Amino acid sequence: MGIDLPLIWFLIIGFGVMMYVIMDGFDLGIGILFPFITDRDHRDTMVNTVAPVWDGNETWLVLGGAGLMAAFPKVYAILLSALYIPALGLLAGLIWRGVSFEFRFKADEAHKPFWDKAFTCGSYAAAFFQGVMLGAFIEGHAIVDGVATNGVMSWLTPFNVFCGVGVVVAYALLGATWLVLKTEGRLQASIIRACSPITLATVAAMLIVSIWTPLTHPAIFERWFSLPNFWFFLPVPVLVLVATWAILKSLRGAPHAGPFVWSLLLVFLGFTGLVISIWPYVLPPSLTIWEAAAPPQSLGFALVGALLIIPFILGYSAWSYYVFRGKVKDGEGYH
Repeated sequence: MGIDLPLIWFLIIGFGVMMYVIMDGFDLGIGILFPFITDRDHRDTMVNTVAPVWDGNETWLVLGGAGLMAAFPKVYAILLSALYIPALGLLAGLIWRGVSFEFRFKADEAHKPFWDKAFTCGSYAAAFFQGVMLGAFIEGHAIVDGVATNGVMSWLTPFNVFCGVGVVVAYALLGATWLVLKTEGRLQASIIRACSPITLATVAAMLIVSIWTPLTHPAIFERWFSLPNFWFFLPVPVLVLVATWAILKSLRGAPHAGPFVWSLLLVFLGFTGLVISIWPYVLPPSLTIWEAAAPPQSLGFALVGALLIIPFILGYSAWSYYVFRGKVKDGEGYH
């Protein structure tokens, strides 16, 4: 039996996207939480918790995008043309946020509020457009002669916009629980109070998407609720309830890593639900993994590079988090 290269690449790209969501999600979440924290020192502390690692987190986005282009060029071309506007919005948000990240520390007092707003706007834009693209991906694309025929503004639908809002809320949860882990004192206390409503809002958004998706997509409804599939998929919503309960329980007393770990599990379960819904399509509802894959020679050649680079990314990421472990105190950190 030969090696299933398209499946391997599907798993690699899925792993890269998942790593990006959980690692860049919490530092985008810090920008999302900025409007609710007015103290200048507390804002500086929030940014200092991710200053040593935020740019490395975005490596996974590059890996996912480059992997998609190398392994599934048809999908890359179709998605890029169909989602050109939200993709530009995502990139603009990431660039604006990255610029403001550096400038807010170096600006004088008169200009710091401007860069704080820029950091917030960039974070919201990047998270929102990621959610919009996710929703558009779930909704699928009508393809004729290798070109999406949905139209340049087909991404602007109520479902996609709601997915954008849902991702903003989910990233806010990751950011809040990360701050519970990395901060102390009054800042941590205020974040702990905010975590419960953000958790419930995240679960509510996941529930609405989970109801909305099968009701508007008969194929997904059939996949979820036909037997024996229903019994195989049932652990996912059960584990969502367990993770939600665990987050709320771990916020009591003197929380540390617990809320963040459980929020990562909650987001991972949402990602798992997406994979279950679209399998075996890499571009719903028409292109499967094997139909959209590049030639085996290209997949094998690119796989060698991926297997060399991924351990390096994991290694330097782990080392960065290890070196900068521990609490971040007010007045200490990035300058």
